[in-house]
Amino acid sequence: MFGRRAQTDDLRELPAYTISEAAHYLTVPAATVRYWSVGQGDYEPLIVASQLSPTLLSFLDLTELHVLAAIRRKHVVSMPKVRKAIECLVENVLDAPDRRHPLISCKLETDGLDLFIEQYGQLINISQGGQMAIREIISAALRRIERDPQGVPVKFYPFTRTVMEDAPAMVVIDPKLSAGRPVIAGTGLATQVIAERCKAGESVSQLAQDYEREAAEIEEAIRCELRLAA
Repeated sequence: MFGRRAQTDDLRELPAYTISEAAHYLTVPAATVRYWSVGQGDYEPLIVASQLSPTLLSFLDLTELHVLAAIRRKHVVSMPKVRKAIECLVENVLDAPDRRHPLISCKLETDGLDLFIEQYGQLINISQGGQMAIREIISAALRRIERDPQGVPVKFYPFTRTVMEDAPAMVVIDPKLSAGRPVIAGTGLATQVIAERCKAGESVSQLAQDYEREAAEIEEAIRCELRLAA
């Protein structure tokens, strides 16, 4: 659907995440992430993986998958239909640079969002009310993405809970921190390290004291890694 990525030194474009890592961070089955990233049979992928054989995803790939995962929480994504909606967006709204990552283009947040939702809604036959719900879901996912002055994502805050409404943004994925693995926002504290200490028997209060963080931040770090119930 879209061309292979050009080689770059931009950390955001470099292959960094396995399928299983992306699935874990986004709370999506690994088979689904692979389907979206690599395709299956005659079906092309929704995004173009940064590297194939073995498959590795870039930070920008992961951010696009973050948007797809948000849609999936409302509807089971039919890849051919979503692809058509994306193609409609690309053909009618996006400039050449945005076509590499259409799901995280700035244009999707503005004039492109109505077009995408209208096309998607028609393809899966959802009501106007359903289209409004999809708008809220996509908007919620896009609001958790921080961009540089050129509009390219520099970090995003993954959903750590099943319910997206009012979900805290205490965990961030930033390609410049901890090799792009989740950390507590505003720090370099890897959530994996905190979760490992929790599994070893240390309490939330102990960890909060050791790291001089709020207990809620420690709990979100643990939830990110261990997927505790919201």
